[in-house]
Amino acid sequence: MMRRIVPLLFAALLAASAQKYEGPTPPHKDLPYLKHADNLIPTEAVTAKQEDKKDETIYTIDGASSTARTPLAEPVFLFDSDKIAPEKLQLFRLDSKGGHREIRMSKKKSPEPIRMEVKRLSGNLFRIEVDESLDPGEYSLSPSDSNQAFCFQVF
Repeated sequence: MMRRIVPLLFAALLAASAQKYEGPTPPHKDLPYLKHADNLIPTEAVTAKQEDKKDETIYTIDGASSTARTPLAEPVFLFDSDKIAPEKLQLFRLDSKGGHREIRMSKKKSPEPIRMEVKRLSGNLFRIEVDESLDPGEYSLSPSDSNQAFCFQVF
């Protein structure tokens, strides 16, 4: 009997000690927001143009730089999920050239996504943290199964 009560008490203590998230929440679903203290900055939501070539695919985004900017080298995002699963978001660095941003994917050599950690805050609200320091430049959070791109700039 005691063996059953101890795990239940432990689970109850963990549940009681969990804090409810009380910070800012994103006003729109399926759009990552850069978190700056109590301010949320929407990422630039675009659809990347896909161009298939012989051995590679090039994804292009209009504009040399993103309108969403952060000085944080390890940005944090808040994401209210509806149709996009936060676990499917991948972070890539973009090359800025000729008035546009792009990333090249090939079967031989494609860039690896930058590691991130996804934590559920409550319901469908998630906190996404970049696991490594980002150099200044252009970046995109993109669902792995879509040409949607949520762009931002680290300056």
